[in-house]
Amino acid sequence: MSQNLLVGVDVGTGSARAGVFTREGQFLGRSESPISMRRTDANFAEHDSEEIWASVCRAVRDAMSLAKAAPGDVVGIGFDATCSLVVRDPAGAPVAVSRDGGDRWDTIVWLDHRALDEADECTRTGHEVLHYAGGVMSPEMEVPKLMWLKRHLPQSWARAGMMFDLADFLSWKATGSQARSQSTLTCKWTYLGHSDRKWRQDFLARVGLEDLLEKASLPQVASPVGADLGPLTAAAADQLGLTPACRVGAGLIDAHAGALGVLGAFTADVETIDRHLALIAGTSSCVMALSAEDRPTSGVWGPYYGAVLPGVWLNEGGQSATGALLDHIIRWHGAGGEPTRDKHLAICERVMELRATEGLALANRLHVLPDFHGNRSPLGDPFALGVISGLTLDSDFDSLCRLYWRSCVAIALGVRHILETLNTKGYAIDTLHITGGHTRNPLLMELYADATGCTVVEPATPDATLLGMAMVAANAAGLYPGLDQACMAMQQGGTSRAPDPAARLQFDRDYRIFLEMLRQRQVIDGLE
Repeated sequence: MSQNLLVGVDVGTGSARAGVFTREGQFLGRSESPISMRRTDANFAEHDSEEIWASVCRAVRDAMSLAKAAPGDVVGIGFDATCSLVVRDPAGAPVAVSRDGGDRWDTIVWLDHRALDEADECTRTGHEVLHYAGGVMSPEMEVPKLMWLKRHLPQSWARAGMMFDLADFLSWKATGSQARSQSTLTCKWTYLGHSDRKWRQDFLARVGLEDLLEKASLPQVASPVGADLGPLTAAAADQLGLTPACRVGAGLIDAHAGALGVLGAFTADVETIDRHLALIAGTSSCVMALSAEDRPTSGVWGPYYGAVLPGVWLNEGGQSATGALLDHIIRWHGAGGEPTRDKHLAICERVMELRATEGLALANRLHVLPDFHGNRSPLGDPFALGVISGLTLDSDFDSLCRLYWRSCVAIALGVRHILETLNTKGYAIDTLHITGGHTRNPLLMELYADATGCTVVEPATPDATLLGMAMVAANAAGLYPGLDQACMAMQQGGTSRAPDPAARLQFDRDYRIFLEMLRQRQVIDGLE
């Protein structure tokens, strides 16, 4: 077995995943371990960070076993995670973020929208930091969540001594280092990595967080993505089934790791990287566009400096509920039930059968706006609501399939809306690189090409997000001169699908209707 193996860890909303790779990026083994989530309200969601760490350790040990790798073979590890907020006291013990759940629930999940009012308050400041957040503060970012915590759980705020984005928490558990990644701080904490004044104390004071840097133990300067944070502690090495010789790289937000895995190979030509869009699609969807210069875009997060690759700017759009929306449609419909993998596949198969007779015009009077959990991009409106037009009294399985199909169309048109917005700001996007759970949905993979008019590339590697973290691990271990070289050496290519020209007329019509529905929703919301 190679003596230069790498482990990538990806912590999503419902599970921790670990993969073992060679220094050339070859995939050797992968394992997944579940994570629970506490929901007490539609806008409240909490994790137990100790459970997350235990799941990470279990996934790493199992992946090592599947890869038939020895602990001493692994020279580097990297952790990505959702942008969830972990709160600890000065000694490192959990601190409650829950009104009634106790200290076990110390993590506000990324999708938690308890801080809608605080996010709106941040937006109304009009401060310069918003210029680098798409002009609008999202409740999914950490600053509004921190404001909510300080206002509504003052006892927890008083006890706090460390606060982490989840990826940084995992690095801290692994090394004891309180370093923070430029990916997390820039994208979620209003850190301005490109500026001499990286923290804007006037903004923090204006939103009541003048003591944030001290209470959260935040550094003055973030660590570049992939920087060597040091070796595993003896305790962490034992829990992970590795050795203290293993180096730990500064991690990323999970979607950014996916972008690194699919776009890192294009860093040799940063001037043309703006033709490529990374779509990391699962429970939610994130779209990542990289460029050599900053391109502020209203309703699209960023531009973020160095959030994926040092020296490169990132714009990040997204849809807060995509896979989650399709799950909801299945649960909600009378012919649905539990949205298992088999249920999704059965629906997809029936849609294909219906289309064999009705074509792409299947249910073409049924239209969906997919903003059931707000519109992250390009409207930047967390209060936006979903819309369904064209319902009948049908309640059989075929009616579910028609609604599912048109919901898939809506999700793809939402991506088209984001990329067309980006293209007005200097991008020339014509290629989508897709990774995540949506690659297992044949309807979505077809629609991402046909409804957007872009070439779709599916990575050859089984998990591009884990590959991105293996690239981080390789850099931390010193296997390559820099992160960009690691990306180019370890990329695995992929298979391409061009859009079907015959589908253009149908989806251009659907897109015009999509935009008209957005306009009509705005008019209705404005009526008194």
